[in-house]
Amino acid sequence: MNLRGCSAQILAHVLNDGQSLTAALEHGLPKIKDVKDRAFVQALCYGVIRHFYALDFMLGRLLSKPLKQKDSDIKALLLIGLYQLQYMRVKSHAAVSETVAATSHKPWAKSLVNAILRQYLRDAESLQQACTGDSQARYNHPNWIVDLLKQDWPEHYEKILHANDQAPPMALRVNLLQGSRAAYLDELTAQGIAAQPVDCCESAIRLDQALAVEQLPAFTQGRVSVQDTAAQLAAELLDALPGQQVLDLCAAPGGKTAAILERQPALGGLLAVDVDLNRLERVTDNLQRLDLHAETLAADASQPAIWAGDRQFDRILLDAPCSGFGVIRRHPDIKLLRRADDIAALQALQAKILDNAWQLLKPGGILLYATCSILKQENEAQIAAFLARHSNASEIRIDAHWGIARPLGRQIITGDRQMDGFYYAKLHKAA
Repeated sequence: MNLRGCSAQILAHVLNDGQSLTAALEHGLPKIKDVKDRAFVQALCYGVIRHFYALDFMLGRLLSKPLKQKDSDIKALLLIGLYQLQYMRVKSHAAVSETVAATSHKPWAKSLVNAILRQYLRDAESLQQACTGDSQARYNHPNWIVDLLKQDWPEHYEKILHANDQAPPMALRVNLLQGSRAAYLDELTAQGIAAQPVDCCESAIRLDQALAVEQLPAFTQGRVSVQDTAAQLAAELLDALPGQQVLDLCAAPGGKTAAILERQPALGGLLAVDVDLNRLERVTDNLQRLDLHAETLAADASQPAIWAGDRQFDRILLDAPCSGFGVIRRHPDIKLLRRADDIAALQALQAKILDNAWQLLKPGGILLYATCSILKQENEAQIAAFLARHSNASEIRIDAHWGIARPLGRQIITGDRQMDGFYYAKLHKAA
């Protein structure tokens, strides 16, 4: 099995079919039996997508004419070859020969791939220098995303763009119902796993090196979960109290649901709602592993009249559907698959869900609005518009040592304290 060829097939589903990288990998990786081989293919695919705009720019300079659509697999192979030569610790002769070998199904491409990769080795310095003159190649993002980030964060946008192109750290959430963070750190140390506590979140640990969850002590027993620190902050901010009824909207895959229950096991009840039944099953799986219990419901958060009846809640977490611009480093295909006109449609959906969720909140209750976005129009501007529509709503200021205090809510910039980009706003309903 040629691993470069397998990688090219996976990448073609993303580049040409618009499939998410996660879905393409879930389909392609099970065919590869060896764990190290799967890890190599995954690294190739993430690397090519993460650095697509620079690699595609250089490939355009190297090709005398564009490849035909039906030869998209050969283009993917060329991108894979360039990625290995520029970014991976693969010996150049091995990278070239193995990539060329992956063209066996199209013999005519053998000489082309060989020539292009060898030309890159000769002209690498000048090609990399040429990238600095093209904004998409320089920043590895489409221009429309660069422009939006520059508009919103003129002092931070280059830092954000750079952070988006880095592999994210692996963060863990310790289940404090089963033991302290300090005790779990000791368990990691005993197994030779280097990790650090995260000072802004009592449950968070950051590993020095990512590893398979099977290698984590007591993972299957629910002692710990994988969750970025920024997402872990939701449970603390929601601050659910004993006996309260909690609604978790857009809950899948269930990390925040579980964190709420771990923080407050004496709730009166928790309803986790998500529109995607398949993703909702992951909520159930996560809760079962952690020995936690919640009611789950596959339903549209924007139409609670269909499913909520006369139910009211003391606390609501709305993890709103958004652009995902705060988690591009985890999902680099966002840069290729998201479109500029998606943002307005997402804003409208966020506003609809917010307004409808507000009707489910008891007087005196708290709604926590969260996104994994760094766009102001999805975050503080969305909350400003909401407050203008609802006279019985007011903001509860978030005082914290993380993120940036905004006129409304608090924003975490991607990479700050090695966290994902995240936004939170806390809203109180008048009694």
